[in-house]
Amino acid sequence: MSIDACVFCEIAADRSPAHIVYSDERVIAFLDRAPIARGHTLVIPRRHSSGLSDLDPSLGTPLFSAAQRIADAMKTPGFGADGVNLAVNDGRAAMQTVFHTHMHVVPRRSGDKLTFAKGLLTRRAGDLSAVAADLRELIGAAR
Repeated sequence: MSIDACVFCEIAADRSPAHIVYSDERVIAFLDRAPIARGHTLVIPRRHSSGLSDLDPSLGTPLFSAAQRIADAMKTPGFGADGVNLAVNDGRAAMQTVFHTHMHVVPRRSGDKLTFAKGLLTRRAGDLSAVAADLRELIGAAR
């Protein structure tokens, strides 16, 4: 998808309507148009990146800080959330549908029966030391 056709870029540029809940010079947050819970919010960097691999590292902190601020507001008595899920779906296999990096901030209430892992199975842990060593090596090579 080209940047010109990105619906989130259109929202960030104020060319497409959205219910904005937070905005600053680096990030913008708005209500999801297909919420899974009341107040389900998306936080995006204003600068386009299709996924985590091409997200400017300098935008990670403002993205997370905005999500944290929104989550804190959701957990106040005025909104009434008992907890919050933060989620980033990165890539088609992870169920990313809009290819502009974004973080979901989903308010949770005790007993809401919302589940993110429906259909997922817990796997045996296997050799955690070997998996950790493999990931450390790959992380070192990626930088």
